[in-house]
Amino acid sequence: MSKIHASAKLKIPYGMVDEFKEAARDYIKQVKQKDRGTLQSDWFLSSDKTECEIRETFESPDAALAHQLNLREPAAAIFEKFGTPYSVTIYGDPSAEVIEIARIGGIDVKEFSLLVGL
Repeated sequence: MSKIHASAKLKIPYGMVDEFKEAARDYIKQVKQKDRGTLQSDWFLSSDKTECEIRETFESPDAALAHQLNLREPAAAIFEKFGTPYSVTIYGDPSAEVIEIARIGGIDVKEFSLLVGL
């Protein structure tokens, strides 16, 4: 499995959902401008609008690392304003550097490697 899949979950502070939506749209614009190896970066909002789940797919471990480095500042601005993810799950075989960067700020990161698949 060369692709890397990631899921991050974060809570949206009360009364900040519209501001959060705008920040998410801006982030996606920057992904489109800066990343070549990002295959998916989708942000999902819970039905009660209190949580967001970000689902990302990268073509390789190197693309995942490039994404982290390219989007470091916009991600830090979002996490500073709205809070860091309370959960990050990475699927595949990421490099140690990808895991290290994902854990910045004490974020709980779980890793899953492929057992079997289509």
